[in-house]
Amino acid sequence: MVLFVDSDARRKKVFFKYEKRIRTQSPPEKVFEYFASVKSPSGEVFMTPADLMRAVVPVFPPSESDRIREGFLGGERLPGELNCVPSEFFMLFDLNSDGLISFAEYIFFVTLLSIPESSFSVAFKMFDLDNSGEIDKEEFKKVMTLMRTHNRQGARHRDGRRTGLKVTTSVEDGGLLEYFFGKDGKECLQHEKFVQFLRDLHHEMLRLEFAHYDYKSQGTISTKDFALSMVASADIRHIDKLLDRVDRVDDEPHLKDKRITFEEFQDFAELRKRLRPLSLAIFSHGEVNGQLTKSDFRRAAYQVCGISLTERVIDMIYCIFDTNCDGSLSSEEFLRVLQRREGDARGLPREAGLMELFSCWLECTNNCSYSKHILL
Repeated sequence: MVLFVDSDARRKKVFFKYEKRIRTQSPPEKVFEYFASVKSPSGEVFMTPADLMRAVVPVFPPSESDRIREGFLGGERLPGELNCVPSEFFMLFDLNSDGLISFAEYIFFVTLLSIPESSFSVAFKMFDLDNSGEIDKEEFKKVMTLMRTHNRQGARHRDGRRTGLKVTTSVEDGGLLEYFFGKDGKECLQHEKFVQFLRDLHHEMLRLEFAHYDYKSQGTISTKDFALSMVASADIRHIDKLLDRVDRVDDEPHLKDKRITFEEFQDFAELRKRLRPLSLAIFSHGEVNGQLTKSDFRRAAYQVCGISLTERVIDMIYCIFDTNCDGSLSSEEFLRVLQRREGDARGLPREAGLMELFSCWLECTNNCSYSKHILL
């Protein structure tokens, strides 16, 4: 007789893969229902801001917690205390001060999150159909409808009808329209306010992700949790080997007891957004010099992307992505994980994300002779 013992570590991996599939393959109604933690007496389901983050960002249960999964199975709601601090950002738009997000608002937010920060001004110009420097409510709604067709979650919603989700407002009437256009809907939205809103939204999602891993509210996260956040977006076919590398952090005396601050976490997130210049620098260096050492990587991040990474962040990157333990970064694997994270955040189809990375690599190859001076 064979006895199967499912450890908590194994169960976490099983549920993590299950939740990745839900985010990428399920209709938005199912995603919303799984990650939403609150159910009203009337039967309507709502998200907290932390639920929204977990529905959009692939996260692993914090290493310092005993949680096995991030969502809720049938019949489960509020099984325990949520460990994310209240979101002052979302309260700015919360008309009834309950801190909750409806399904219509969920679709609204994931659509806005699909706009890359580098394209803020371009997005606003798309909205500004009459070139007036501001947009009215009807212009905004029309372009939001168009944008949803290019977002995985937004394109597939059916106002909750697909799964019988109880929804009291239509996606077309949901979201932050009153905040943007006033109670009567007649105010116009100016470029500066829209840009700042999108920037604040991305920053708040990052803060909520950090708070997710800061399980004990210490203001820092463990190096292991930082490593989990780095690999969480990897291709599901490769996630096991990456999680095995994360487990190696406990065997590294110079890493296991160190902590990562929010500023360090934020700097690494900024590096992800500059994937194209970073890829160009890394592949250029590879063409000329071969191995990419820690000092080479730090110089690339600073000189090309303008980001100063701390020694412990770079040590963590190499702990996970130096697959041969030879002091050189496995560049292709590292950049692919970064690319998938940005693609997931924007709700892009997987094929589109891969084509974007292949295009980036091709550009890097074609421009190596031009840019090889970057790291010399």
